[in-house]
Amino acid sequence: MASSIAVCRLHMRGRGRLVKCLQKVDTFLHRSIGTNVVAAQSEATRKDESDEKEKDGRKSLYVVQAERQEQAEKSVLISCNSRTNEKKFLKHLSRHGDIKKHFFYESYGMYAVVEFVNQESVASLLEEAAIPSVSHESMVPFKSRLLSLRNVGSVASPNQQPGQQCQPQTTIPINELIQRLSREESIDQQITSLTEAYQLTEENSRLRFLVCSLLKDIAAAYFPECNIKPFGSSVNGFGKLGCDLDMFLDLDGISGRNIKMPKSGLCLEYQMKRANSERAVTQSILSVIGECVDQFGPGCAGVHKILNARCPLVRFAHQPSGFQCDLTTNNRVAMKSTELLYLYGELDPRVRCLVFTVRCWARAHGVTSSIPGAWITNFSLTVMVLFFLQRRSSPIIPTLDHLRDLAGPADKSVIEGNDCTFVSDFSKIQLHSNTETLEQLLCGFFEFYAAFPFSMKSINIRKGKEQNKPEVAPLHIQNPFENSLNVSKNVNATQLDRFVALCQESTWLLQKSETNTPTPTPWGLASLLLPSQVAGIKSRKKRRREPASERIKSLLESLKNKNEQKTS
Repeated sequence: MASSIAVCRLHMRGRGRLVKCLQKVDTFLHRSIGTNVVAAQSEATRKDESDEKEKDGRKSLYVVQAERQEQAEKSVLISCNSRTNEKKFLKHLSRHGDIKKHFFYESYGMYAVVEFVNQESVASLLEEAAIPSVSHESMVPFKSRLLSLRNVGSVASPNQQPGQQCQPQTTIPINELIQRLSREESIDQQITSLTEAYQLTEENSRLRFLVCSLLKDIAAAYFPECNIKPFGSSVNGFGKLGCDLDMFLDLDGISGRNIKMPKSGLCLEYQMKRANSERAVTQSILSVIGECVDQFGPGCAGVHKILNARCPLVRFAHQPSGFQCDLTTNNRVAMKSTELLYLYGELDPRVRCLVFTVRCWARAHGVTSSIPGAWITNFSLTVMVLFFLQRRSSPIIPTLDHLRDLAGPADKSVIEGNDCTFVSDFSKIQLHSNTETLEQLLCGFFEFYAAFPFSMKSINIRKGKEQNKPEVAPLHIQNPFENSLNVSKNVNATQLDRFVALCQESTWLLQKSETNTPTPTPWGLASLLLPSQVAGIKSRKKRRREPASERIKSLLESLKNKNEQKTS
C-alpha cells in the first residue's frame, strides 16, 4: 500500500508542476509529429503557418490537436444515473465555474463529458470531490478526472427518461443503414449519407482526446512534461464510430534537450538510467506505464503489455468510454502517416466520402476484419483509394513525391533514415480540375481494381503509378514512408481473388442501377452492401479452384454417363 501512496504523491506533485509547463508543451504541439527528426524551425514560423492555414479555411492537424487537447484539459468525465436531472446536474457543477459544453453518452452505464471555460474550475471541482468510503473494500488513492455522481438522501424524478439525450458512440446496424440509403434519390446522396452516419462525431472526438488526457495524468507521475495524443483513425479523418483508440506517448516535449553547453565553466545535467537501445528504453517505459494503468487507472481493464512486437504497445479496454486502446511510444512514422492521411482528406471532400464508402463495402463482405489474419486492412484499403484518385486522367490528389517537392524547411522530417517530408501548408498545393461525381468515382474504383494487374504491379502513392513488384506477394502496397515494407504482406491469394471478384460484381450492380424515385428495395450503393451478393462469388470461387483430380474425376463420370445413354 505504501508504494501506491508514494505513486499518488508523485502524481500530485507532477500535476502541480504540469500547470507551470503547459506553455512549454504548447510549444511542442506545433512541432513535426514524431521528433528525433531533422527539423529546423521556430515557434514563430509555426504560428505564422497555422494562421495561414486557418485563413485558407482548413486547419492543420497541429492546430486541431492543440484545440482538442486544450478542451480535454478543461474537461471531466462523470459517471451518473440514467435518470439524473440535467438542470440540477449542471447547476451543481456550475458552482465551480462556467460550463462551455457538455453531453451524455452510454457505455457500461451513463456518463457525462463536461468542459469548463477555465481550467481552474476543474481544480476547484476536484478539491471538493471525496474519496469513496467502502467498508469491505480498500481503495487505491489515485485521483483523476474520472468521477462518479452520487445523489445522497434523495430520489430521482421518475419523469426523466433514461438515455434520452445520449450521443451515439457506435455506428448504426448495417440493415438500418441499407434502409436509409435506399430512401436517397441518387448514389451521390447515398455516399454522402453513409459518410455522415459512419464518421466520428464532434462528441466522440472530444471523448477520445479526454481519454488521452486522463492517461497522461497517470504517465505524468513519472514524466510531468509528457504528452499523450491520439493518432491513426481517431484523428486522420477516416475513423468511424466505434474504432479503436491508438495513442502515442510523446516524451520529446520534455525540456532540457538540445541545450547548448558552455565551452568552459560549470554546468549541470541530469543523471539518468541508460539502456542498450531506444527499443529497450521504449519497452521499459511502456512496461511501467502499463503496470500503472493496470493497478491505478480507474476504468482500465484487460491490460496486456505486448512489448516484443515490432512496435511495443500496451493494450487495454477503457470501460467508461467503451474504447479499445493501444498505447505506444517511439512510433513516429505512424504519426507522420496520420498527418499525411489527414492532409489528403482535407484536400478534397470526395476523398473521405470514397474511403468511408469503400471501407463499409469491404467490411460488409468480409474483405476486411477486426481479427488479425489474411484480410486486407483498412490502412491498405485507404492507400488503394488514394492511389486510384491519383491515377484519374485529371488527378484528384497529388503524389507524395509532389508534396515533398512543395515542402519548406520547416517541413523537413527524416525518421530513422526514412524521408517523411511533405508540405503542410495547404495554400501551396494546387489541385487539378476534376468534376467527377461520387457515383462516377465509386464505379471507377471498382472498374480500376477489377482489371488491375496485381500479379505484376505494385501500388505506390509516393510515385502515383504502378511499379514492378519487388517481391513475390499476391498484393503489394508500398509503405509511403518505409519504402522497403509491404503494408499488405499479410494478404493471401484467396482474399485478393475475393476482392477482385467483388469489384467485378459491384461494377455490374452499379451499372444496372437506376437513379429514379427511391424505393424500399435496396438499389445503388445499398444493393452493394447486401450480403447475398457474396455467396455467389464464394461458390464460383470454390468451383473455379476445384482440385485437378476432382475435375478429371468429374469429366470421366460425365463421359461414362454419356456412353451409358448412347448404349441404352
